[in-house]
Amino acid sequence: MRGYRLPAWAIGSIGGIALIALWWLLAVTVFVNPQNGFQSVPTPPQVVQSYIETGWDYYFGNFMLTLQEAGVGYLWGNALALLLSAFVLIVPRLEGAVMQIAIITYCVPIVAIGPLALLIIGAPKHGQPSGTAIFLAALSCFFTTVVSALLGLKAADRASLDVVHVYGGGTFTQLRKVRIVAALPNILNGLQIAVPAAFLGAVLGEFFGKVDVGVGPAMIVAQQSLRPPLLWGLALASGAVALAGYGLVGLLTRAVTPWSRGRAS
Repeated sequence: MRGYRLPAWAIGSIGGIALIALWWLLAVTVFVNPQNGFQSVPTPPQVVQSYIETGWDYYFGNFMLTLQEAGVGYLWGNALALLLSAFVLIVPRLEGAVMQIAIITYCVPIVAIGPLALLIIGAPKHGQPSGTAIFLAALSCFFTTVVSALLGLKAADRASLDVVHVYGGGTFTQLRKVRIVAALPNILNGLQIAVPAAFLGAVLGEFFGKVDVGVGPAMIVAQQSLRPPLLWGLALASGAVALAGYGLVGLLTRAVTPWSRGRAS
């Protein structure tokens, strides 16, 4: 007789409750300064209370601007990555140069690029998106998309490529008819990973971009005013937004490429 197994939602719920309980316990024991009683890590009720006190408008105003910066950077970074990846297949000699560029963008710390980008792009006007945040968002998602796209485009079935060649199709036709279709799962997986990366890049760009609206400056204000519940509330909301974007692209991936999971279209 087979043993009873808890459903996935029950296991996830138990894990979430245990994590919150551990967080609560550590907040009231380990992370309390015994000298002045300052609590560096707030309890879950304190974070919930901060959401109520600040209100929806506070989070909506800050997150909308950061999401705008992340979205623009996401489009630019991924568009350039896909364009260069396709161009490599047309001119294979450029693969080394493109990969070197991608590796450099991944290896150079953003904290080193941020101040340079601010000097070149400049500070935005009040309430306007930060060019530095957009640039760092694009930079954050460039590497993963380039690697995923190149792996996918080069993994096309050789027999299908030969059929296109026999019927007179060139490299561009092979790219359009065979390689792009075969590469879709890899490309969409790369685009999915790029979502939280772009959001993180936009938030970091706001730290350098001298902006007064957005998730980045809101965190700075919460930190400087010694308001751990607000700071944690912003951090948790940022994680939820990034996770939601990641999940949406994941749903798109499953809808667009059902064959990648063994399902008929």
